[in-house]
Amino acid sequence: MKTVKKRSQCPISCSLDIFGDKWSLLIIRDMMFANKSTYGDFLKSAEGIATNILASRLQSLEDNKLIEKLEHPDSKAKVLYKLTQKAIDLLPIIVEVHLWAEKYLDIPADLKVMIKEAKKDKNEFIKVTTRQLKKQIAPLCK
Repeated sequence: MKTVKKRSQCPISCSLDIFGDKWSLLIIRDMMFANKSTYGDFLKSAEGIATNILASRLQSLEDNKLIEKLEHPDSKAKVLYKLTQKAIDLLPIIVEVHLWAEKYLDIPADLKVMIKEAKKDKNEFIKVTTRQLKKQIAPLCK
């Protein structure tokens, strides 16, 4: 893993060194909410990530143990990326970003449905979503 020189001991600064660039958090978002798990899946995201940036961010997320690379069951040429518990623990932050965006930005109708669910009972939404994400990583823990 590449060592990153810390700008300070501030927890926010240190955390942003790991997941704070635009692309890393969008990859995690896609894995959490869009069930994306392959390089090709991420390339199809609406934001249009360049291939070199995608490769770099996936490597960084893997180096920082937010994702894990697995063999693809259908193709030796492909790999699957799965969230780790460390990434799943970012869910409350991502939910808060969604709630902030709903308050200040125009957001798509499909996201409004999810945000409405989260606003009903945020803790329960996080608990249920975390449970679903953990089921996806359960085979990794064997």
